[in-house]
Amino acid sequence: MSTESIHRVNFAAPRGFSATFKSDCKETFFPDDPFRNLNNHKPLLKAKKIIQYFIPLFEWLPNYNLRLFRYDLLAGITITSLAIPQGISYAKLADLPPIIGLYSSFVPPFVYAIFGSSKHLAVGTVAACSLLIANTIGDKVSPKDDPTLYLHLVYTATFFTGIFQAALGFLRLGILVDFLSHSTITGFMGGTAIIICLQQLKGIFGLQHFTTHTDVVSVLRAVFSHRNEWRWESAVVGVVFLCFLQLTRYLKQRKPKLFWVSAMSPMVVVVIGCLFAYFAHAEKHGIAIVGHLKKGLNPPSIQYLNFDSRYLPATVQAGLVTGLIAMAEGIAIGRSFAIIKNEQTDGNKEMIAFGFMNIIGSFTSCYLTTGPFSKTAVNFNAGCRTAMSNVVMGLCMMLTLLFLAPLFGYTPLVALSAIIMSAMLGLINYEEMYHLFKVDKFDFCICMAAFIGVSFISMDVGLMLSVGLALLRALLHVARPASCKLGKIPNSSLYRDTEQYPGSTEIQGILVLQLGSPIYFANCTYIRERILRYIQEEQGVSDSKSDVIEHLLLDLSGVSSIDMTGLETFVELRRILESKSIKLAIVNPRIEVLEKMTLAKFTDSIGKESFYLSIEDAIQGCRFSLHTRKTQEGTLDDQLAVVA
Repeated sequence: MSTESIHRVNFAAPRGFSATFKSDCKETFFPDDPFRNLNNHKPLLKAKKIIQYFIPLFEWLPNYNLRLFRYDLLAGITITSLAIPQGISYAKLADLPPIIGLYSSFVPPFVYAIFGSSKHLAVGTVAACSLLIANTIGDKVSPKDDPTLYLHLVYTATFFTGIFQAALGFLRLGILVDFLSHSTITGFMGGTAIIICLQQLKGIFGLQHFTTHTDVVSVLRAVFSHRNEWRWESAVVGVVFLCFLQLTRYLKQRKPKLFWVSAMSPMVVVVIGCLFAYFAHAEKHGIAIVGHLKKGLNPPSIQYLNFDSRYLPATVQAGLVTGLIAMAEGIAIGRSFAIIKNEQTDGNKEMIAFGFMNIIGSFTSCYLTTGPFSKTAVNFNAGCRTAMSNVVMGLCMMLTLLFLAPLFGYTPLVALSAIIMSAMLGLINYEEMYHLFKVDKFDFCICMAAFIGVSFISMDVGLMLSVGLALLRALLHVARPASCKLGKIPNSSLYRDTEQYPGSTEIQGILVLQLGSPIYFANCTYIRERILRYIQEEQGVSDSKSDVIEHLLLDLSGVSSIDMTGLETFVELRRILESKSIKLAIVNPRIEVLEKMTLAKFTDSIGKESFYLSIEDAIQGCRFSLHTRKTQEGTLDDQLAVVA
């Protein structure tokens, strides 16, 4: 049998350091290769494309027309009706003046319309980050004892959030967001929804005293230890509002075309609550109201940023943690709705847009904003076509701040509590948690770590527990990579895992193994021991020649890279195999692996003839070697017999 027909591995000269470094940086920071089509364009057109890439407004605005504006106008007005009650509610959740929530829905939408890449994302404040800000900053400065300093520290934390998000976007470090897995976000949002719902019992029962802790036990203890402060009037109004909101949500689920009923319901609750509080003198019956809201647009707040070293750790912590969570949530939501329309969003552009939103917001009396799910869903269902819907929302909010803001001062706090509870009940995704339990128990544990940690300890501890478990799982995959023994599928040239395909046949005298991960210092010892164990299992305890392994083939198709420790492991493995009279062959090494093997002289030590392009070629080469050796042994035996 001839080996001339076997395809050979391409042993090209290894690339230089600059070429490999450029390639690695490109794949790490620019996996989408945004400027790949600019080489053949004229300089002016190239500059135009680059500007459009970094400022998406210039990409869609030149083609904008009245037909698109009709859809965006309706969507913008619809999400404004949701932004007003949510803005007031979430500001109260963050222990901020209610007007700050309205300010935060005025300036950031304009910034996002310029730099954001999603057509459907509607920006605004979110409950989880509002509570996390209150929890982190409130531990350092009490919002009741020193509300002015507390507000200034929130502005500062928002500034740090913006710097963090914009820096990640410019440095193309969106990979950090990937460490917040889907399981972590599901558990975190569920746990946050639980504690936010329980905290709204303060507003539902009209309590005057409450705990500053966020865990379930502390909140329930505070609710029941102040039973003497419960007001039945407030509870009745709260239950009525909550039932109405849940009824509209149920109606939307049954008849999706009536989504606008659910979208408008928070505004209806606020309007009815204001009328009820005004005409029934609700304050006299123990039902507290928001209080005075002054007219006017956002005042500048850049002069209030506080970088005092006493408060810097708290503001930096709040900024980084909330920034990461808000960024992950906003990007995930934007991508989810883009997929429905077969469109794409750029995560790095979104980070830059969120960063600029929060930097400029911290200068204009706003606190942290991102892309909330409820508002984005309403924006999508209302038929928005571009980010112009955010501009419409900003203009509507401007009119509200200029003319209507004082009217919302009569909003009962119990109405805001009902709005928040209704929104949070939709964030507890029981079905997804059960799905995780059925499909992947470890993912379920990661989800539960976040859910239980947030609910019973604190938000930051729950998040760290979940991320820690997810990282532990990733490290386990790195330290204990997958490998398998391959056999030939009958009547084909395919080689597959013998455990997955029990009908596959093994090749006598040849052991084929497949490695499926990068080979690093952390896993090379395990890989070596696992390969030797495969050989022991194959040879068994018998000394029969049928069990003898003479060739070991390592399929490295799935090995994307290797370090020096991994190369030394291969050298050591070859030495061990030689002592067992087993020949080593490498199948289909990737360019990065082959280059390092060439530079380390490993290819010379085992011979280039031991490298094959496919398993079938390697099998043919090994069979030819076995046939040649047996022929030589037979000839030698015949010669010895003649001499004897």
